[in-house]
Amino acid sequence: MKILDGKVVSQAVKDDLKASTVAWKEKGGKTPHLAAILVGSDGASETYVASKIKNCEEVGFKSTLLRFEAGIEEQELIAAIEQLNNDADVDGILVQLPLPKHFNEEKVINLIDPEKDVDGFHPISLGRLVQGLPTFVSATPYGIMLLLKHYNIETAGKHAVVIGRSNIVGRPMSILLSQNTNPGNCTVTLCHSKTQNLKDLCLQADIIVAALGKVSFLTADMVKENAVVIDVGITRVADATKKSGFAIKGDVDFENVAPKCSYITPVPGGVGLMTIAALLTNTFAACTRK
Repeated sequence: MKILDGKVVSQAVKDDLKASTVAWKEKGGKTPHLAAILVGSDGASETYVASKIKNCEEVGFKSTLLRFEAGIEEQELIAAIEQLNNDADVDGILVQLPLPKHFNEEKVINLIDPEKDVDGFHPISLGRLVQGLPTFVSATPYGIMLLLKHYNIETAGKHAVVIGRSNIVGRPMSILLSQNTNPGNCTVTLCHSKTQNLKDLCLQADIIVAALGKVSFLTADMVKENAVVIDVGITRVADATKKSGFAIKGDVDFENVAPKCSYITPVPGGVGLMTIAALLTNTFAACTRK
């Protein structure tokens, strides 16, 4: 069993981005600029946004954080997005999810200029992905593809099972794995809450991507020997032994599944770090496309 180490791979991606940014600016290019919007004070969201800003600094990007109280009116958020859309210096825009419940997340995401949609959530971005056209790929699936590529994981002709059908992870992940690319060329089964024979399908899988947000959902009896397992889950679980008061758990029962795998991602230290690396890669692409 080998660990797919997101810390190592994300650092390699960031090192390349840092060098590319220096070269870009030496040729007269502008500093890539990522703008983030944070509504409310959700602990996990605070952590994610702080990490994104820190990583921007690490690779030489400019970053802007717009903070709003949880109770702001929708029109105020709309105005902020429109301002960023119209700001020529801003290359990428992300709205940290989840938003407070009185917001329509789909409506908010659709307001972002597709040319600045570095999270890859806009319907135009997803539509271009489906058609195999150049686009911003949703950062988590993109990060997983970068991870598979770094470790030279053989995917062509393999059976991949993706558990979870969200527009942020599951659906784009299934498309990327099925594309005529490397990594890619898998036969993909997309599973969800209504899938009847999930365990049987997982036992057929050479590659499993677990992205449903349920702690330790994927157990050892669902995984065949030498499978590649990608754990997308990031759930905070109360843990009095931790200084923070919580532990981060994934969708995979790592302790019991890992011995059966050829490769597996840890949580934390796996996919989460790759998501940020992919977001930065998209931001650099947005800047240099201009």
